[in-house]
Amino acid sequence: MPSPVQMSGFDAAPPALKTALASLEDSKAEQIVPIDIHGKSSLADFMVIASGRSHRHVAAVAEHLLKALKDGGYGNARVEGLSSSDWVLIDAGDVIIHVFRPEIREFYNLEKMWQAPDLEEETVH
Repeated sequence: MPSPVQMSGFDAAPPALKTALASLEDSKAEQIVPIDIHGKSSLADFMVIASGRSHRHVAAVAEHLLKALKDGGYGNARVEGLSSSDWVLIDAGDVIIHVFRPEIREFYNLEKMWQAPDLEEETVH
C-alpha cells in the first residue's frame, strides 16, 4: 500500500492510480511522485513519476506495473521505452506513469514542468 505521504491529496484517486502506486511501492521504485494533471492536459487525469536504480530495475518495475494494471482489470496499457529501460512510459488511460533511471529523470525534470501552476491560477496583485 502506498505511504500516506505519497497519497496525501489523492484520497479520491481513481483505482488505477492506487493500483499503480501500490505496484511501484511493491517494486521498490524510488521517489514516487503522483501529479494531478486534470485540467492541465487532455491526455490523462494523473501522472506518476518514479525512478529505478538501474536499467534492470526500471524494466522490472515497469513489467510488474503492467502486470498489476492488467490483473486489476485496466486492460493492456500502452508501453514505450521498455527495450532500453532508460525511460519507460506506461499509458493506462487516465493515468500515465513514467519510470526513469535517476540521471534521465533529472535531465528531463518532468515534475517541474507538470507541477508548475497554471497561469489562470496565479493571481495578479
